[in-house]
Amino acid sequence: MTDPILQVRGLTKHFPVRSGRHRMVIQAVDNVTLDIQQGETLGLVGESGCGKSTIAQLLVGLHEATAGQVTFNGEALQSMPRKERKRVRRQLQYVFQDPNDSLDPRMKVRDIIAEGLWADGSIGRKEIIKRVEEVLDRVGLPRDALGRFPHEFSGGQRQRIGIARALVMRPQIIVADEPISALDVSVQAQILNLLGDLKRELGLTYVFVAHNLAAVAYVSDRIAVMYLGRIVEIGTTREIMSSARHPYTKALLSAIPEPEIGAERRERITLSGDVPSPVNPPSGCRFRTRCPIATELCANEAPSLAGEIESGPATTHLVACHFA
Repeated sequence: MTDPILQVRGLTKHFPVRSGRHRMVIQAVDNVTLDIQQGETLGLVGESGCGKSTIAQLLVGLHEATAGQVTFNGEALQSMPRKERKRVRRQLQYVFQDPNDSLDPRMKVRDIIAEGLWADGSIGRKEIIKRVEEVLDRVGLPRDALGRFPHEFSGGQRQRIGIARALVMRPQIIVADEPISALDVSVQAQILNLLGDLKRELGLTYVFVAHNLAAVAYVSDRIAVMYLGRIVEIGTTREIMSSARHPYTKALLSAIPEPEIGAERRERITLSGDVPSPVNPPSGCRFRTRCPIATELCANEAPSLAGEIESGPATTHLVACHFA
């Protein structure tokens, strides 16, 4: 294993909120640690509200962390001077969930894609035009799209524009936050295949955020499963899909429809209750209030994210469960 391109250590994000006279804190992300290798796709999966999008936004600087550190190519981003951090942030680009909301309807496609380059100011007009045309070709849109507005395109084409806007900065890492959830099912596979092609052609590294475990498995080398602000299991895609150990991961897997008619059905695991509030998460293991195997130990002691004993000390499959 080489040194990770991106290291996350103890990443925490709390949002203060008011309820009447009371001040409360939403614990969106709590003490998350990750290593992301050059050229891999790390899938981040979990239910809505689990904190996965907040992590994505922390990685690219859309939020400031409450605690913890993000290190890119050995450089700690939070401790950098603002000008230096801006230089490094060009290497981490973001693809938003809904292209209807993330593309300015008053701007033409050429201006949307080139906006980051104009703001950066490091290259001239001719080079900017050349780059914009190159990325438009890469994402499979015709050149005449440059003079048109976002509303003239389908949802899938608008998402391609969003991907082109990220690519034009020539990043090393792209953080894709639910990039297919706002698209028709028929278009989702096209966008997933496009992301895969770009990864192979350009050597990109992805953080792919989604609530759909099947889609994450399709594009990811490793998968991290989140629940209520914490990672509960992380491993290679094969490990997660074939030998999941955490009860929550097993429940997510059981909800995936079988791809073949007549295939052996997975045991369906139905979780009781709702996801607890991140304002007041349960003591100990945060999943215990919905877990079918929880005991008193789970209420009193939070499990650490640890490797399976039988896999040895070099395992990449980590599980936060007392009974994994």
